[in-house]
Amino acid sequence: MKKKDYFEELDKLHLELVKLQFHIKKNKLKVCVLFEGRDAAGKGGVIKRIAQRMNPRIVRVVALGKPTDQERSQWYFQRYVNQLPAAGTMVLFDRSWYNRAGVERVMGFCTDAEYREFLRSVPEFERMLQNSGLILVKYWLQVSPDIQEKRFQERVTDPIKRWKVSPMDYEARRRWMDYTRARDAMFEHTDLPGSPWFVVNGNNKKKARLNCIKHLLSVIPYEDDLPDPDDDFPELEIDPNYEPSAAFGQHLVPEYF
Repeated sequence: MKKKDYFEELDKLHLELVKLQFHIKKNKLKVCVLFEGRDAAGKGGVIKRIAQRMNPRIVRVVALGKPTDQERSQWYFQRYVNQLPAAGTMVLFDRSWYNRAGVERVMGFCTDAEYREFLRSVPEFERMLQNSGLILVKYWLQVSPDIQEKRFQERVTDPIKRWKVSPMDYEARRRWMDYTRARDAMFEHTDLPGSPWFVVNGNNKKKARLNCIKHLLSVIPYEDDLPDPDDDFPELEIDPNYEPSAAFGQHLVPEYF
């Protein structure tokens, strides 16, 4: 996809996302969007483009790290519940409670009993969220083995991207089929009529971003609630006799550029 075409489409979608943002705030909606998928599938890129032009007080990204000892002793969903949206906001989860069905299952970070209980209880949990008025959208970004391999090589060789590679990534490469089976089991138990999984082809990053944003806009009905421009925008009131404090500007940052 040509860069020019990509950015033209992205600009159009950003305008619609801003309209959605105003609609969410005006109507006090609670929107929760989950992004799951293999490493290097493009989750972060999609999330970044959705939030790029939006107010961070209204649209918030949640990417939780490794749970603490205290969090491990809590009800499994508890730390995710603390991050759910309030009225008039949207939360984008970069990985979510589905960690238990993926990395925790494959890497042995949970017991078989905990895993089975998760698959049993997560449909009930999500119905509770929806019954409370929360709008839940779930995305799985799919990437092929050869494209994932290419992106991993880019991360290893590019110093700017090297932070994205962790020991867990190397282990995940050795367990490709284990992750595949875990994904299939997760879909069998949690791809439900009320909260389906929407699968995004992530092999082409630009197209994946556009397709996912376009789809998100289609599943959340919204109206154009953009405020009209204010014709009576006040002029700046500047006192010509004002003198700044002597303390101001004593530690200016050098103009390197």
